[in-house]
Amino acid sequence: MFRQQAPLPQTTRTRSPRGWALAGGVLGGLCTLTLYAPAHWLTTPLAQVTGHQVQLQQPRGTIWNGSARLVLTGGEGSADAASLPGRLNWKLRPTFTGARLSVDADCCTQQPLTAQVQLRWGGLQMKVNDQLSHWPAAVLAGLGTPWNTLQPQGKLALQTKGLLISANAGRLVVDGEVQLDALDVSSRLSTLRPMGSYRVLVQGGNAPTLNVSTLGGALLVSGTGQWVGQRLRFNGEARAAPGREAALANLLNIIGRRTGDRSILTVG
Repeated sequence: MFRQQAPLPQTTRTRSPRGWALAGGVLGGLCTLTLYAPAHWLTTPLAQVTGHQVQLQQPRGTIWNGSARLVLTGGEGSADAASLPGRLNWKLRPTFTGARLSVDADCCTQQPLTAQVQLRWGGLQMKVNDQLSHWPAAVLAGLGTPWNTLQPQGKLALQTKGLLISANAGRLVVDGEVQLDALDVSSRLSTLRPMGSYRVLVQGGNAPTLNVSTLGGALLVSGTGQWVGQRLRFNGEARAAPGREAALANLLNIIGRRTGDRSILTVG
């Protein structure tokens, strides 16, 4: 006589309608949170990465489409601060390997500045498209010493060529070129207006270099530097053109160590 075999235990169960609804609600909430993440979520990470010297204040919109006032400060606890006129606007679009970033400033960019960010194992890489923008030199006073003493005036023309920034395991590598032209510069430390125009050229590589030269004017500045690890070591000098010594004496006494008619400039 055969016995009826007991049915095998059911190993899978159909999810209840309530379970599916709960899972769908959680997923929908995460998508909504991602799509409408507020712009102020960017403010704290940027401040921390830059030692609180670059800040986004009065943010509006989302992390994907937002704007804020860009403020430069002397760091956490510093009383020095200067903001760009107008607002800084950005658009961030996700891609398969990272994101595409577009930034424009009401005051300073004729065309948006664009870059591609790619996530890498242990870090990320940002490729900045070649571009030119113009910024007010006065905003540098917000960074504290020595800019708050110099109170520079003039225009800054910033140009990038083949700029590639990689961050991996806490190590920053820069390739390409950044050129900053400071045009028609003046300072509250001198009655001479303008004092001159200058070029700062940064060239990337295993040991990025910095070169400062004078494009024209009464204050003659030159020097070279190199990044050793994350520290910049720079040596240069400043002096007055013949006949301009009296007008620039106060400035030369303050910006460096005075040796004869020269002021020695050192960093690091």
